[in-house]
Amino acid sequence: MFDYLSKVLSLVNLVSLSKVLITAIVIVVAAEVAKKSSLLAGLIVSMPLITVLTLIWLYWDTKDIKQVSDLTNNTLLMILPSLTFFIFFPILLKFNLNFAMSMLIAILSTAICYWGYTIFLNKFFNISL
Repeated sequence: MFDYLSKVLSLVNLVSLSKVLITAIVIVVAAEVAKKSSLLAGLIVSMPLITVLTLIWLYWDTKDIKQVSDLTNNTLLMILPSLTFFIFFPILLKFNLNFAMSMLIAILSTAICYWGYTIFLNKFFNISL
């Protein structure tokens, strides 16, 4: 019994480790490509790779089509406030604000937009987190 349980736990750990490694590889590849071509890297990171991997992992773990569909719809719903980062960050850099401060302000601005957007969705469409 314990031998079987040990094998199952090892498999679970292997699957989890595989998920982390595949996700990390995608991020490292995008960062390396960015050193040579920011346009190509922009194409790679603008693709919904994290979303696709998350959907694959969710389906793999649950086999629940409704849960996968709900996540897809909610991801689409949350794209709008995420654009805040891509508007603020390059503008702040163009104003010669240092990288770390630009990143911090862009992230905080995006978080504030997410917060306001979720209040808006709740108030007008009865959609809540």
